[in-house]
Amino acid sequence: MKFAIPFANIGPFAGAEKASSFAQAAEECGFESLWTVEHVVVPSGYESEYPYAKSGKMPGREDAPIPDPLIWLTYIAACTKTIRLATGILILPQRNPVVLAKEVATLDALSGGRVDLGIGVGWLEEEFDAIGVPFSERGARTDEHVHVMRSLWGNEQASFDGKFTNFKDCIQRPQPMNGSVPIHIGGHSDIAARRAGRLGDGFFPGKGTHEELAQMFDVARASAVEHGRNPDAIEFTAGSMGIFGPDPVGELHALEDLGVSRVMVPALLFFEDTEAALARFSEDIIAKA
Repeated sequence: MKFAIPFANIGPFAGAEKASSFAQAAEECGFESLWTVEHVVVPSGYESEYPYAKSGKMPGREDAPIPDPLIWLTYIAACTKTIRLATGILILPQRNPVVLAKEVATLDALSGGRVDLGIGVGWLEEEFDAIGVPFSERGARTDEHVHVMRSLWGNEQASFDGKFTNFKDCIQRPQPMNGSVPIHIGGHSDIAARRAGRLGDGFFPGKGTHEELAQMFDVARASAVEHGRNPDAIEFTAGSMGIFGPDPVGELHALEDLGVSRVMVPALLFFEDTEAALARFSEDIIAKA
């Protein structure tokens, strides 16, 4: 089982000094990856419903710093050697996919092939309005943007003729170290699960009980088969507070039985006494996994 830390670029880790010491300690303690969240802007008083809290609002203040995920990861890449650098998630339809492909490939090449690109369609409609991207198009843009990036990453000269992006015989360098970058689809709906089976290298539901995870994973696998892909090639990631219960090893085994290969451990657990908290988790959980 691999252990990852989501929301790694917020709270005390938004700034340079604590970000670097946190990342280095996480690497030393055996964590596999750090995952960054993103919002370009948070419109004050937004009315869109945040889907991961009963309140419908994101935790924390509206003016809390959320550094750009790729720039934060670039800084972390220079401070570390082995820990993987992931977005969890990057709001893909808000981005220009040609520019993003260049940014991600550059980070991957400079870091020695350590990038995982977690993507989502987004939920904050007011943010889309501020950026100038139609909220209603976010699903279609996400699907097409994935194809655009893989075309640029995987071809000597790339051409693309789509609804939102068009180019012919374009050369983009550098390309990812391993020929591409793994793309993990975020979301906790059947739509997200089907997208993961159709397009993703991985699937990361933002929430769900064991039963809900099993159902979504089955949807993803069925979608992969439907689209001629190998369902066993999709990597499943999940969060679980059950690993902090009386039987963490049993919880990890239960997740493995569902097909999960990576567990998310929220960064907020390490906000205080960071290095000691990471070391305790490493000794109590990672060492016994």
